[in-house]
Amino acid sequence: MTLTIPAQLEILKQKCLSCQKCGLCKTRHNIVFSGGVPNSKLMLIGEAPGYYEDMQGEPFVGKAGQLLDKIFASVGLSRQKDVYICNTLKCRPPDNRDPLPEEKAACKEYLDAQIEILKPRIILLCGRVAVASLMDTTLGITKLRGKWFEGPYFSKMMPIFHPSYLLRNDSREKGSPKWLMWQDIQEIKRVYDQMD
Repeated sequence: MTLTIPAQLEILKQKCLSCQKCGLCKTRHNIVFSGGVPNSKLMLIGEAPGYYEDMQGEPFVGKAGQLLDKIFASVGLSRQKDVYICNTLKCRPPDNRDPLPEEKAACKEYLDAQIEILKPRIILLCGRVAVASLMDTTLGITKLRGKWFEGPYFSKMMPIFHPSYLLRNDSREKGSPKWLMWQDIQEIKRVYDQMD
């Protein structure tokens, strides 16, 4: 008997909850497994949980998450109906530092399994850590953002700016990060709408 997608994700989450494969298990408050709604159309992969995510056990719940919700809402998408959200790491690195290679390696099986279970048609790589985790490139996110790449399971992958970066760059002038994000989310919605 084949398990449903929610059942497969729940088994994976339970495995993740007891994970002790790296030192972050000693400092975390909560595992941050996923948010949004499991679906095969749109997955957003972020970097690692921050303070609020660690406290609530859900990704993108701080100011960056509120901006992310507004970005999705600007094209009629929402995390409650349209987007599955997860991170490359399921535990918060202390002081929001970048994940260490061994931490990313320890968490990779969970992220790979989430992608394999859902087989999303669109994967958004949110921020440079997510890009580095799924793409073999030395290019920075500024050069990669807004372009489609071939992803796992025949998905289309697009790197996008992390909302925390957008919060630090407030200008909306043409060519600014916020203006570029507006172009990117419209392109994402265009491709999303072409899928049945």
